[in-house]
Amino acid sequence: MRSHLAAALAALALLTPVPARAAPPERDSGYLSTKAGPGRFPLVARGVAAPIVTSANDYAGVLRAAGDLRSDLGAATGVTPRAAQDAFPGGRDPIIVGTIGRSALIDRMVAGGRLDTRGIAGKWETSLQQVVDHPLPGVRRAFVIAGSDQRGTIYGLYDVSRLIGVSPWHFWDDVPVPHADALYALPGRHSQGTPKVKYRGFFINDENPATGTWAPAYFGPGKAPGYPGGLNADYYAKVFETMLRLKANYLWPAVWGRAFAEDDPANHATASYYGVVIGTSHEAPMMRGIEEWNRHPAGTGEWSFRRNPDAIKNYWRAGIERMRDQDIEGVVTLGMRGNGDVSLPDGDGTDLMDSIIDTQRQILAEEGMLGAPQVQTLYKEVQRYWDQGYRPPDDVTVVFCDDNWGNMRKLPDPSLPARSGGYGLYYHFDYVGDGRNYKWVDTANLVNTWEQLHRAYTSGVDRLWVANVGDLKNEEEPTQFFLDYAWNPDAIPLDGIKAWERRYAAENFGTPLSAEIAEILSRYGVLQSRRKPELLNRRITVDPAKDLHTDPSAVIYDDQGNPFSLTDYAEMDRVVGEWVALADRATRLRERVPDAWRDAFFQLVYYQVAATANLYELRRAEFTNIRYAAQGRAATNDLAAEAEARFAEDQALNAYYNTELAGGKWKDWQLQPKIGYGNVARYGPNAPWQQPELNNVALPDEIYPYLRRIEVPAGSSLGVALDGGDATTLPEFSPWQAQARQYIEVYNKGTAPFRYRITAGQPWVHVTPASGTVDKQIRAGVSVDWRRAPAGVTDVQLKVEGAGSTVLVRAPIRNPALTPRGFAEANGYVSIPATGFDRKAGAWQVLPGIGKAGDGMTPAGGGSRLDYRVTLTSSGPVRISALLAPRNGQLRYAISVDGAAPQTVDAVAATGANDTTMNRQWARNTSDNVNVTTTTHEIAGAGTHTVSFLAIDSAVILQRLIVDTGGVKYSYLGPPTSRRF
Repeated sequence: MRSHLAAALAALALLTPVPARAAPPERDSGYLSTKAGPGRFPLVARGVAAPIVTSANDYAGVLRAAGDLRSDLGAATGVTPRAAQDAFPGGRDPIIVGTIGRSALIDRMVAGGRLDTRGIAGKWETSLQQVVDHPLPGVRRAFVIAGSDQRGTIYGLYDVSRLIGVSPWHFWDDVPVPHADALYALPGRHSQGTPKVKYRGFFINDENPATGTWAPAYFGPGKAPGYPGGLNADYYAKVFETMLRLKANYLWPAVWGRAFAEDDPANHATASYYGVVIGTSHEAPMMRGIEEWNRHPAGTGEWSFRRNPDAIKNYWRAGIERMRDQDIEGVVTLGMRGNGDVSLPDGDGTDLMDSIIDTQRQILAEEGMLGAPQVQTLYKEVQRYWDQGYRPPDDVTVVFCDDNWGNMRKLPDPSLPARSGGYGLYYHFDYVGDGRNYKWVDTANLVNTWEQLHRAYTSGVDRLWVANVGDLKNEEEPTQFFLDYAWNPDAIPLDGIKAWERRYAAENFGTPLSAEIAEILSRYGVLQSRRKPELLNRRITVDPAKDLHTDPSAVIYDDQGNPFSLTDYAEMDRVVGEWVALADRATRLRERVPDAWRDAFFQLVYYQVAATANLYELRRAEFTNIRYAAQGRAATNDLAAEAEARFAEDQALNAYYNTELAGGKWKDWQLQPKIGYGNVARYGPNAPWQQPELNNVALPDEIYPYLRRIEVPAGSSLGVALDGGDATTLPEFSPWQAQARQYIEVYNKGTAPFRYRITAGQPWVHVTPASGTVDKQIRAGVSVDWRRAPAGVTDVQLKVEGAGSTVLVRAPIRNPALTPRGFAEANGYVSIPATGFDRKAGAWQVLPGIGKAGDGMTPAGGGSRLDYRVTLTSSGPVRISALLAPRNGQLRYAISVDGAAPQTVDAVAATGANDTTMNRQWARNTSDNVNVTTTTHEIAGAGTHTVSFLAIDSAVILQRLIVDTGGVKYSYLGPPTSRRF
């Protein structure tokens, strides 16, 4: 554990500017090059830029985006092209930009046979980039960017910008544009294809305190009198530009106390100008945000279709009239939920929902808008209507949802007839609700995200995809992955995820550092997905004496419990060590990042890695402090000081973000609480899941549970702990064990140092160091010389002496008289990774790093079985736990030992996890990111056995099997992987 000084030095190093480095990073150029060559078209060469020519009758959004390309070329080369409409200035070979059927220039080229638009024309959002000889009279040569429609042309423009080196995150993360002396377009026909998912976008949500604090200060307040929401047209212009650079087309605007149409009357017009499709969230029907209703209660009354139908209908009609009159391109949300993201106050009968949607459709028809795209989003309780048999009209897109934690709740039944409206999905990278808010940093695991998106897409979900991205900033990598996959799932197969991460890193930091950055981000996603940072002081356990299915009190939420074990399997130390090692890698890499990219690296890589690692160190110090206080250790107060130093480092990271980063651009962005959760006394009954309203500024109150300090008495007093815990028996020793070396901790409960000595009852048991002086505490490792240890089980006594006292410790030592094969039992368990099978039947897919317990195995066909060889040292009953990804619906598997009759388990039904009611067991499974079920099997005798796992449902993702022969201790990740022979 680092000292106050080390923490202070680390914070100081963070604030010290990184020295400038050499040339800007290189990037993969695609169909652009910095070098001249045969047939290459000079966009910029020898200090001269090709003019950008558009047609005056093209879409306003195309003309605007052409201006962005002009600026991007200027930023990259220092030479800004001239802009012209329907003319070719200076006799220079031009860049011609236009939309088929809208641009007179493009249409003349097509009519004259100079531009072949077959495969492009008539498509949705499709673009073409091509060097064309003699495209028009008097024009020798041109680089043509043509689109099938408005967004097709815009995406074509921005694709060129990305190849120039302009990151989609250039505004949100201060990614600079690399310099190029010259840029050339390669000959040939280039297209990014047609998107596979028609509507692709995100939901800005849970936007307080970050966006809600920063945006009004940066862009100015909202324009609506009395409602200074701050998310005005200037703010949304930056969002829209980023969307289009990411090839997104669809937005749910922010909703927390904000009304898109009212906060700034120019918001809708700005969306139309940019060419972005506007929708509304699952709780906001008929193109009106729920906040609009909340702002005018005197004229509208209760949000109830049964009790206040006329006001509701008028309200909905006004939204559709606005959509029609302002010519808003939008997707209309149908249905109705209660005000405040809750279920309807009128009940949930399907007759009510049928009446609501019929009424909404009638309004659309009366206003001439029935042809507008429409969706019903099956979020939370709304899915019950579908489950009870309700079906909206066939042209309505049915949007299936995840459970807010990245697990899809339902997908289309392949036996149902196709819907003309198709299917969509709503997914989360940010969430407010049970088991706990997660809003601070990116916690997505891309393999998990890929698996769920792939399953959805191959199930026919391809009409509309939207992801909750919180503030957008902080969720850059998963947002871009989501949108790239939606554009073309075939371009990102499972084994292409790492290549995608390298491209993402290269796009922002250049090719030379991309592999290392991608490795850090990949490892970060694996570590982070084990458990959300906000949940690091919450352990959820089950009272085995109570019926989980009938007694809600059976589930215990312990907000003073460390989810990782401080004592068994060295778990907390191992986990913290992994985070510290990753942060050290990021710190070393930061020194090599070119100076101009330092701010971007801090935002996209360094902060989230370093701050999370620091938080883990804080939690280790905090919970160790609480344990030490209970034991009366002299080191107790040192751990309190360490926790406070970690807290200070957290605040230093935030302060740098909020005051100095990018010259102060992100003032007060990094305000999201993540430490003080769970304090019911301070924050009320929602404290277990809702964020604390204070921003962790009042020590010691905001480090919760509270730190402990004790008065250490004078003199010296012997204390002994085994593997950190209060016990008199060490874990059983075995030559096959995989866990770290056992140790005896000798600690002082007084202020005066004392001499200690540890004596083993057998010469083949060694203690290191066996004697010495204890100031506050020491660890003495215990090991066995297996060449001399007798076969069988032997109890060896160890005597610990010091400060005038003696403590006797028992060390059970098992030296099996067996030849191990496969995974060998030791310390009372066998822990088997899913990928450690000896034989398999059927097709399986490996999902690397998908879960908290390691790689996953999922069936890719029927009859899928995995056989695992194990060696056990005893006979009798054993318990076998299967650790699965916490998916919803049916999650059935069967398991057997040595060919006995398989035991079938439905892991969802067995645990009682209900994603429809989102009950406590569901909260436990999603918070723990695993579903654990256990079966009992009879073992005939010691020796080698075969454990067989059969996947019945395709959603099964096995991560680990744990065979408990009586020795498994509590740990969050499960016992370490057993040795394999």
